[in-house]
Amino acid sequence: MTTPTDPAFQRASVPRRTFLAGAGAALLAGCAGKAKPAALRVAITGRGESDSRLIFKSAGIEPDFPIQYSEFESGHLVVEALNSGAIDFGGMSEIPPVFAAASTIQSFRQIAVYHGDVNNQVVLVPRGSKLRSLADLKGKRVGYVRATTTQYFLIRMLESVGLTWADIEPVAMTVADGAAAFGNGSLDAWAIYGFPIQRAMATQGARILRTALGFLSGNYVVSAHRDAIADPVRAEWIGRYLQLTQQGYAWTTANRDVWAGKVAESIGVPVALVNDQFARRSDPFTLRRVTDDAIASQQGVADVFAKAGLIGRRVDMRPLWDNRFNPKIKEA
Repeated sequence: MTTPTDPAFQRASVPRRTFLAGAGAALLAGCAGKAKPAALRVAITGRGESDSRLIFKSAGIEPDFPIQYSEFESGHLVVEALNSGAIDFGGMSEIPPVFAAASTIQSFRQIAVYHGDVNNQVVLVPRGSKLRSLADLKGKRVGYVRATTTQYFLIRMLESVGLTWADIEPVAMTVADGAAAFGNGSLDAWAIYGFPIQRAMATQGARILRTALGFLSGNYVVSAHRDAIADPVRAEWIGRYLQLTQQGYAWTTANRDVWAGKVAESIGVPVALVNDQFARRSDPFTLRRVTDDAIASQQGVADVFAKAGLIGRRVDMRPLWDNRFNPKIKEA
């Protein structure tokens, strides 16, 4: 993470009366006890079918507790926000927590699993590309999002055809920068997830070279800040949010055609493209409990990154998991 550089972090002269007044207020606040949190601070990653706000609105679900949403374009940014204490709750793939586990800061715990589609994670090639197989990626310039599923499934795809990370020219980019580079022809291929796939297909004639089916587990971890878990009010809200999410997923599965229209409108593509994606889904989204299988799946991911030399050491993922919210989640 970057070091703050705004003037608030620089040395300033504070009048003595102002300082004493602030200290007195802090003392009174401490004596009065800890204030009730204003809202559950929730991360939203991407748009369309992954956006809980859209799910709740479409399903007619109205949470009866305060929620403050923040938007992120990838899971590793959600992990950074959790570690900094900027949010209470967020989802990401199995991959970003692996990098956190290999670092010195892990201010969150993984409390549930979103299980869903892996065919919405792909390697795209531009219109007219001569690339026809994964082996054709050798020597090519391939965009991806660092510390996300795209980096992981790209490693595994390369391994499946006898190639390594060193056999391509990998280009780490944000989602927005990747979309721009792919659109202007700066990339031979782009490993990407979610609604940018449909948008690139609809507006640029992009083609899917390969989906992540067979390379990803379909597990996306749900994480919460340790302080939020420890706080009775926020912990209750988290439990209720999980239950509403499970209810919302059930609605999207039972109302696929209506949901496809809502997603298409949200991301600005023809509904036919969303229907095509839904028809190719490996699994609908469901919310699942913490299990030994889920922990083992993420450990396997961590071991792949360690073997590839992309994290400094082998890490044990089990300490990051917490199953206390399992009773809130209905069995699949």
